[in-house]
Amino acid sequence: MLERLNEALDHLEARLSEAGPDREAEVAEAARIAAMSEYHFRRLFSTLAGMPLAVYLRRRRMTLAGAEVLAGELTLLDVAVRYGYGSGEAFARAFRSVHGVGPGEARRTGAVLTAQPRMSFRVVVEGSTTMRYRIVEKAAFRVLGRRARVPLVHRGVNAAATAHLKGLDERTVVRMKELAERSDREPRGILSAAVHRTDSREDGAEADYWIGVVAGPEAAAEDAGEPDALDALGVPAGTWAVFDNRGPYPHALQDLWRDVFTQWFPSNPYESRPGPELLRTRPVEIGAETDSQLWIPVERTGGSGSRP
Repeated sequence: MLERLNEALDHLEARLSEAGPDREAEVAEAARIAAMSEYHFRRLFSTLAGMPLAVYLRRRRMTLAGAEVLAGELTLLDVAVRYGYGSGEAFARAFRSVHGVGPGEARRTGAVLTAQPRMSFRVVVEGSTTMRYRIVEKAAFRVLGRRARVPLVHRGVNAAATAHLKGLDERTVVRMKELAERSDREPRGILSAAVHRTDSREDGAEADYWIGVVAGPEAAAEDAGEPDALDALGVPAGTWAVFDNRGPYPHALQDLWRDVFTQWFPSNPYESRPGPELLRTRPVEIGAETDSQLWIPVERTGGSGSRP
């Protein structure tokens, strides 16, 4: 899998300096080379690289453009066109966002520029991680609860998510517990759901974060008539990979999420698909052992969202 991913990056690298590239089409072609859906390609890259694919490509493009700006052999407009920018202004904005200085000033002063090295991936396999999982087909459902916008935190406590949980009023918690007791749908009990707003998985990237319960349409209809009705997140039918986990909170969960994308996906015939990530865990003191369950929306490689 990583060999195909590196071939896809080679494809994108070779087209960084083509005049007027159709960048979305090139990313779609790279995903085809990697034999995965564009959604999974972007997400897997972001997880492995620690930055969104679009950010990496912009930094690489501006790294190459920066060398040509300093060389002085082409006009600034020619450099802009070569790297796919229709105007000098658009090129200058992109150049400044990476290098902190405009291309004209960089050429006049010989400014120090920022370089993004070319990236490739490899795996060091130690065989030390055992992952317990099952595949579940679920009918459409809804998450009923309360939503907040929070930043991603890959290590340590997410203060915004914790504040959202602690800020739930007693009436809301009672209603969610009642719905959880009546529901026969997995995962049972009060849980969290994260809907990522972009393909970025960097620390600080935003996600919609829900505290709620999984319920069917009938429960959602009932609650909709209540005063201060709970927020509803509709989730279509699909396939889920369910991972059981036990370890110190929250580090064991954060390690599990990392291992799903860096170890489980490359070793199994599945890829991620759009949808919320569900987490059921029992709140405990930081560092205490707890049982958790992580639900990731997936589809088999070769399904409707993948490219042969």
